[in-house]
Amino acid sequence: MTTTVEEFAAMLLASRQEELRHLYPTSDQWEWERVNVKPGRVYTKVDVGPEHNMSGKYMVKNATGVIYGVKGYGVVHKGHRYGTLDEVTSWDWSGYVGRRMSA
Repeated sequence: MTTTVEEFAAMLLASRQEELRHLYPTSDQWEWERVNVKPGRVYTKVDVGPEHNMSGKYMVKNATGVIYGVKGYGVVHKGHRYGTLDEVTSWDWSGYVGRRMSA
């Protein structure tokens, strides 16, 4: 894996803040957005949202770097797979969930 979870989190935060600036140009709402990384034994959790109301958004499998969505906090949703850490630049992270960018 060439990209770390922390680099993915930084990319996710930058994309979300840019999208919020675009959606709410007269507000400072984009400044409230945060990304928090919580390492675990099998998965690393990536939470997104304002500091006072973080939500579980993605879980990264430590052994493989595969990025999954979340069913409930701490519960991986293997049906929602968003590539791997090596592929993060092929995805648009600005929306509610990651979307593969068209070539």
